[in-house]
Amino acid sequence: MNKHLLFLLFLLSCSMGATAQSDFARGADISWCTEMEADGRMFYNASGDPVDIFALMKESGMTAIRLRVWVNPARYGYGAWCDSADVVHKAIRAHEQGFDLMLDFHYSDFFADPGRQNTPLDWQGYTPEQLDQAITAHTRNILLALKDEGITPRWVQVGNETNSGMVFPTGAIDWNKSGAARFEAYVARSNAGYRAVKDVFPQAQVIIHLGGAEMAQWFFPDFQAAGGEFDIIGISHYPTAEEWNSTALGATHSNVNAAQWVAEAAATFGVPVMICETGFQVAQPGLAKTVITDLFNRMTAIPQCAGIFYWEPQTDGLWRPAYYAHLGWNAYDKGAFSDTGQPTAALAPFATPDVPTANYQLSTVNHQLSIIRCGQLYILRNGEIYTAQGARVE
Repeated sequence: MNKHLLFLLFLLSCSMGATAQSDFARGADISWCTEMEADGRMFYNASGDPVDIFALMKESGMTAIRLRVWVNPARYGYGAWCDSADVVHKAIRAHEQGFDLMLDFHYSDFFADPGRQNTPLDWQGYTPEQLDQAITAHTRNILLALKDEGITPRWVQVGNETNSGMVFPTGAIDWNKSGAARFEAYVARSNAGYRAVKDVFPQAQVIIHLGGAEMAQWFFPDFQAAGGEFDIIGISHYPTAEEWNSTALGATHSNVNAAQWVAEAAATFGVPVMICETGFQVAQPGLAKTVITDLFNRMTAIPQCAGIFYWEPQTDGLWRPAYYAHLGWNAYDKGAFSDTGQPTAALAPFATPDVPTANYQLSTVNHQLSIIRCGQLYILRNGEIYTAQGARVE
């Protein structure tokens, strides 16, 4: 029998016995919730009864909560939301519901993302050494405040979507250099946060978070070579209705690509990978359910994928923070609640822990066939089959 047919039969047999991961985190970042509550927003279950947002997340099937941490948002002009006191208050509420907790340190007074990593106003003008000390102190102070409340975070993000570094300009990746040298300043800042986490909570897993799964393969070799420390690779993944609907024309939707990148990153760097942020157009809850279910199917088929977090599902596409008006921003349009304050079908996949796994995923890169099956990446090249690490499969 042809060896390629034998290999495909092996893949099929593997799919028959595959089950979802029992420890797969199903989470939500609901960091806006206290600000929404202060704005008069209420949340309701399917029966129309008012419910605390953390309890409602529990009812919706979530097992974990993610909370962002800013340094001094009040000085920035935003208000005290996501500062130390607000984070601890929300962490206590999450802890009371039995959630695993992820902290997301932005090391900024406001949102940090690939194009914006602004140094907190209180830290501006610091030397690199002073900045490392400030990062360490800020991280430790938040974690010690949680420890005083008897709360131990399971995961801690050191930076948010740090594709280009953090705390600009001192901690930016220097693109004028090459290889590991370009990462040295960023790694020094990042490791200051890593060590602070391990000092307070040695068992907490530290995440380096990138805005896009495809970034990992070029980012982490130089990050590691420069001495960067991490336990988990975190990524943001936001599929869209436009690209999903285009599959009717033969295009590959982004969930397929993300699954391949996640499996490849896990195999290459030997650490778990987590979808720290996802979301879908709030105006299309039915399609959102389909897309997020597909994402669960693909990610739970990869043993090294540690979980999926929905970013701000409690929003309805209408509410926006007061400070958005000063920035000219529109309301966030990837929530998963209706304008009546109830969860939509977009959250249904989170309520089913044993999601059936996808059969297999095929893609061609550099003229070779890549196959992800049972969470493992195999490559068919020149008539031979190899693992992701290059070992030939007999």
